[in-house]
Amino acid sequence: MLNVLPEPIAERLKRREGVIADQHADVTVLFADLVGFTEMSADMDPSTLVGLLDDIFSTFDALADAEGLEKIKTIGDAYMVAGGRPAPRPDHPEAVARVALAMRDEVAVISPRVLAGSLSIRIGMDTGPVVAGVIGRRKFIYDLWGDAVNTASRMESHGLPGRVQVTARAATRLEGSFELEPRGTIEVKGKGPMETCWVVGPIQLPGPA
Repeated sequence: MLNVLPEPIAERLKRREGVIADQHADVTVLFADLVGFTEMSADMDPSTLVGLLDDIFSTFDALADAEGLEKIKTIGDAYMVAGGRPAPRPDHPEAVARVALAMRDEVAVISPRVLAGSLSIRIGMDTGPVVAGVIGRRKFIYDLWGDAVNTASRMESHGLPGRVQVTARAATRLEGSFELEPRGTIEVKGKGPMETCWVVGPIQLPGPA
């Protein structure tokens, strides 16, 4: 059960609490999509395709675990992770941003070595309210819903390969810790015009003199 559910949620299920649904006001959500994977998969045999995707997502799992984040799910060649729930922490935007940049860097290393440079990743992030819960009685899944989820997904789909796009509210939380590049106002499907930023990298603090 711990392979598919966060430990606190698994314990609640074991206690047979019934419907598990929690409102959280402050969670950071990340969506990542492997750009070019669908086209590339048409020319790959099944074992190579699944093996490659497993290698990439296993690397992402390790990055999320190292930062204490929660992998939510994969959908085809897309990956979703969250910080701040089910275990609350004040630095979840920074932790998710670190994972986003590490994911980008890992794909940049893998692409030329394995795929002749034909693969990249597009990443989106948002921080805000979500509802979290467990759906189903067989093959159940811990999932998130709400504004931050929808907007993080839009940040990914409206982003660019090799870049991490965040909303203005997520950028505000990252200021001082990460270098941010304003993208300006973009038209976001279902949301209208939004101010967004690119996460460039962590701010390097000067060392001792």
